[in-house]
This record gives sequence, C-alpha cells and structure tokens, in this order.
Amino acid sequence: MPSIIISLPIADRRSSFAFYGEGLGFEPIGEPADDGVPEPLQFALADGANLMLVPTGGFGWVIGDHEVASPGTSECVLSFGAASEAAVDATIERARSAGARVVAEPERKPWGYIGTFADPDGHLWMVNVA
Repeated sequence: MPSIIISLPIADRRSSFAFYGEGLGFEPIGEPADDGVPEPLQFALADGANLMLVPTGGFGWVIGDHEVASPGTSECVLSFGAASEAAVDATIERARSAGARVVAEPERKPWGYIGTFADPDGHLWMVNVA
C-alpha cells in the first residue's frame, strides 16, 4: 500500500512544531535543520500516514495555481480516534492548552463521542472514540 502524506500550509514552523509535537504528542520525523525543526516538517500519524506542515510561502510550489483556503475557511476536517470518551476530553484539553481554538466541545452525537479543534493555522481536527 502506498504511503499517504497530508500536507497543510502553516504560518510558522517553530510554533507548528511545538503545537503538534509538544502539544499533541505527535512523533516528528527527520533530522533537525539549523532552526532545530525537521526539514521537511513531518509527523508520523500511523503506519504509512504522515502529516507534513509546509510554510504558506512554499505551499504554492506544491499546489501550483490553486489558492489556499482563506483563514476561517476549511476544505476538510482531519479526524483521529481515541480509546475512550475520557481520552477525547483529554486530547481536546491538551490541544486547547497548546493554543488550539476548540470549535466544538466534546459531546455525544448520534454517531459517537466527538470534539473538534482548530490548530493555530485554523486547520480543523476532530477527535472521536474509535
């Protein structure tokens, strides 16, 4: 199976590195560059799935003549599972403490227990009981 890399535009490498690494506990990939942040900035999400964070200025090299969604506009929601409702709650609080804006507090929906936050660049992440 081919690997999947989810690429997101970011404003600042160091703050995104801190948010995803220290804040959410994602595992960085690669050797640090001169600024102490891996280049390219990637995190392992699961076997064969990585998150790559690309400074907005360089994102144009990837997307060509397509425009990035404006701040506050989301084209997708990234989701990941948690082992329990308590784990969803803890992840949402961890994200909030790391600088995320919680856009939907954890609650039970007909399809499961979920909470959603926006990272410092406005990308939406939903955490749900897997």
